[in-house]
Parts: sequence; C-alpha cells; structure tokens
Amino acid sequence: MSSLTKDFSPSTVVAGFVAVLVGYTSSVAIIFQATVALGASPAQTASWLWALGLGMGLTSLALSLWTRQPILTAWSTPGAALLASTTGVAMPEAIGAFIVCGLLIAAAGASGWFEKLMDRIPLAIASALLAGVLGRFGLDAVVSVETAPGLVLSMAAAYVAGRRLWPRYAVPGVLLAGIAVALAQGRLDFAGMAGAQVFALPVWTAPEFSWNAAIGVALPLFLVTMASQNLPGVAAQRASGYDTPVSASIAVTGAATTLLAPFGGYALNLAAITAAICMGREAHEDPARRYTASMAAGLFYCLIGLAGGGVAMLLAAFPHELVAAIAGLALLGTIAGALAAALKDEAHRDAAILTFLVGLSGFKLLGIGSAFWAVVAGGIATAVAGWRRA
Repeated sequence: MSSLTKDFSPSTVVAGFVAVLVGYTSSVAIIFQATVALGASPAQTASWLWALGLGMGLTSLALSLWTRQPILTAWSTPGAALLASTTGVAMPEAIGAFIVCGLLIAAAGASGWFEKLMDRIPLAIASALLAGVLGRFGLDAVVSVETAPGLVLSMAAAYVAGRRLWPRYAVPGVLLAGIAVALAQGRLDFAGMAGAQVFALPVWTAPEFSWNAAIGVALPLFLVTMASQNLPGVAAQRASGYDTPVSASIAVTGAATTLLAPFGGYALNLAAITAAICMGREAHEDPARRYTASMAAGLFYCLIGLAGGGVAMLLAAFPHELVAAIAGLALLGTIAGALAAALKDEAHRDAAILTFLVGLSGFKLLGIGSAFWAVVAGGIATAVAGWRRA
C-alpha cells in the first residue's frame, strides 16, 4: 500500500481526470440518445450512468492494480451510436441482447483468439493505428481556434511554457489555464445542472431473449465493440510499450458487461484514446508509475457513477473547445511517439503511413469505424510487400 501511495502524483491524478473529462464530454450525449431510442425512463437513464460509471471505474481499478499497467476501460461509443439508431426493440429485449453481447466478449477473451489476432499485427501497424486514431484529436484542437481563439491559444501558450519550465505538470497547467480563461469569458455553462438527479440508483430491468434482438442488436454490438474499440485499445497499449494481458482484460470487460447489463451496462471495452492520456509522459515520467493515472480515472468514474447525472452535467459545463484543446495537447507526446515508432522500420513504412491515413480519416464502412479498416489496409499492404520481397 505504501508503494502504491508513493506512485501517485498530482500529474497522474490530473491525467486521470482529463481522461474522464474527455471520455464523458465527447460521448455522453450519445448514451442519452441510446436510452431515448430504447424508451428508457428517467430512472433507467440514471441507472445506465450508474452501471457504466461503476463498470468502467471498478474494472479500470482492478486491472490497473493487478497488472501495474495503465489499463483503462470505457463504454462502447460506436455501440451507443448503434443503439441510438435501433428501432422496434423494447428495453427488456435490449437488456437480453446486452447480456448476450457480454457473454460473447467474455468468450472472445477467455478463448484467447483475439489476443492471437493482435499478436499478428506488427508494431509499426499498431503504432500507426494509434497515431491515426489520436491524430483526430490533435486536428480538433487546432480547428477549435476558429471558434474560441482566446481560450485555445491561451491553453497552447500554457502548454509550451509548461513543457519548458515544468514538464511533469504541463497538462495540469493547461487545464487550469483553460478553466480560468473560460470562467473569465463566462463560458462555463452550469444551467444544465438545474434539476439534475444528483445520486443515481440502480434500476433492474428483467431481460427478455429473442432471436431478433440477438441478431439485430447483440451481434452488431459485439462486432463494433471488438473492431472499433478493443482492437485500437490493445494497439494503444502495445504501441506505448506495455505488455497487457489481453485475454484476461477482454474477459473481465465481458464479465462486467454481463453482470451490469440488467442495469444498463450495455458494453464495456478497453479504452484507446482516454487510455493514451494515462500512458503518455505527461501522466508521469516513469512508465512504471503511470498505472496510477488509470486508477485515478477509475476513481473518478466510480464517483460519476454514484453521483449520476449531476456530475455528468458538471463535466458537460466545460465548453467544447476547452475539451478539444486539452485532449489534443495532452496527446501530443503520444502522437509523436507513435508516429516515430510507425515510420522507424523502412520495411513497414508504406503500410504504416497507409494505416495512419485511414485511421485519421474517421470514415465508417458497413457500420464499422476507421480503426478496423486501418488495420485491414495496413495488413493487406504488409502482406503484399512481404510477398513481393519473397
């Protein structure tokens, strides 16, 4: 316990907070849309936040403490978008589909087939995928200058000064500078907190199982979660130099999904973007101590799960440009390192740059995001290059 306390630092706590801030503000609206599409009551919506918050928090804490690596879990954002577009499925049937999805994820982890698939992806491709997925956040930070130049440029100046004067605390300085400028400009919007339910309570929904929901909801939810979330999540870990126990981690998220499904925990998975915030040098100079950043994020997730809509609305009070800027600046070091690793090996350079561009594009095909197609493009290019050399 004493060594755990020593491993924590202000920079890891702030990195954990930034990861949660980015994760919630970027996609919590999609969760609300999904609950509306399935006809959830206000109490059930709060229960979803309770289940997802505690699910992400407890799994992040357990996996990070067990492995001493920065393993962060998240809800499936593309899965929520899939649910938001679902029609003709009642909440009990959806809950049954969530349980089936959780069992499929747990089986994919326990069987080890997903880890075997990841072992066949070269490090250059994994690094290029990470750079492409995270690169969009860097672009969003730059584009946000158009709508909030004073706020974003002040944060950029704080980052440059911080990297020069106090490297370990550059990101905390950026966050404080952003909050101060947003407060001075009157851009912190707390109006949405009026009437918000402060504490969430779990609401049990008895599941109903049907072939229609299993094929139309559970299977697509499983596929997009594995391809668009877990795949880049594992790539982020390996590109950052961590030997994550993939099979066990995936199995844990599947088991947690199965247990929390009746309360609204529709799909949990390994995080990529928010996890990268906890794995960079800005979190801690010592890679062996960065696991405390994901543990801090886990604690914040638990707090949000228990506090329900109140804390979610508090995080939503931050202006979009502040969130975009803090995410882009916090990920700069990780993006640079991933690009350097991707382009280091000349034999994989063409495949790596192709993977990077496809991942950066953000397009979707057949309902699956660019992360999956980036790996497909990089894999094909690697196979063709290897065949040509042979």
